[in-house]
Amino acid sequence: MNKFINDAAQDENELIQGMAKAYPKHLRKLDCGNVLVRAKKKQGKVALISGGGSGHEPAHGGYVGQGMLDAAVAGAVFTSPTPDQVYEGIKEIATDVGVLMIVKNYTGDVMNFEMAAEMAAMEDIRVEEVIACDDVAVKDSLYTVGRRGVAGTVFVHKIAGALAEEGASLDEVKAVAQKVIDNVRTMGAAIAPCTVPAAGKPGFVLGEDEMEVGIGIHGEPGTHREPLKSANEVAELLLERILADLDYAGSEVAVLINGSGGTPLMELYLIYNHVADVLAEKGIQVYRTLVGEYMTSIEMQGFSVSILRLDDEMKRLLDAPADTPAWKELG
Repeated sequence: MNKFINDAAQDENELIQGMAKAYPKHLRKLDCGNVLVRAKKKQGKVALISGGGSGHEPAHGGYVGQGMLDAAVAGAVFTSPTPDQVYEGIKEIATDVGVLMIVKNYTGDVMNFEMAAEMAAMEDIRVEEVIACDDVAVKDSLYTVGRRGVAGTVFVHKIAGALAEEGASLDEVKAVAQKVIDNVRTMGAAIAPCTVPAAGKPGFVLGEDEMEVGIGIHGEPGTHREPLKSANEVAELLLERILADLDYAGSEVAVLINGSGGTPLMELYLIYNHVADVLAEKGIQVYRTLVGEYMTSIEMQGFSVSILRLDDEMKRLLDAPADTPAWKELG
């Protein structure tokens, strides 16, 4: 295993320290664990917290800041943060309006965030929850009951964060977060695995000309393996599943082409080139496009396509100002 690390057991702690040092204007690390919060606490508005295992950078700490999250909690690589960590994050950001947890649908994440919410409730902190489940590939897996939460969660952070910044109530912010979840679908593919530092070996093995279709963000299996196809063919394969799952006909959409950490931007734009053509042929209008690394899997060579069906409210909130390490849009 060749990686630029010091001690695999300290990777997550050093990662969070490094992010806080790199972006002191935006981020502050709590002393209690790998929890990043806004450098300046938001007052009198709904606060948002999310998180999960490390290894998905810039998610989730990169989305802490104005217009998005108030806190992000990082577990070990591909491992849920503990309830105590999440609880400390909730306490730090809580306002008198309440806290919304945005949780990706993995069993450990859901269990630990909900335990933290119960602990916070004992201190009269109002906490609500939404569970992101945008992956159309696998309904039940070793890691989930129901669909996995993957890169489409970034849209939830952005749109719910924007409404919270406007001063909406906790019920209103939760409702718009759920609306995003109900209208976003994602599917991915990979041609090479990542190596978790503590494991020291790749998480799976693919043949030289193979690809894994429907893979998860932790390298967990997808729907099947098949011979590697052209970029256009892979894009069509993923889009077919996404468009069959939700009626996008006549809609305006936001598109996210998300790199898994080891896929060149050149290839991501090749993918989007054909995605845009297919959507245009089907009468689906692209309102907004994001291409890049938004929720990675360390250095996995792969990508995912997320399509969000928009209404006027979501369009306005998607375009609202935000200023975080990984999302710069100052209006």
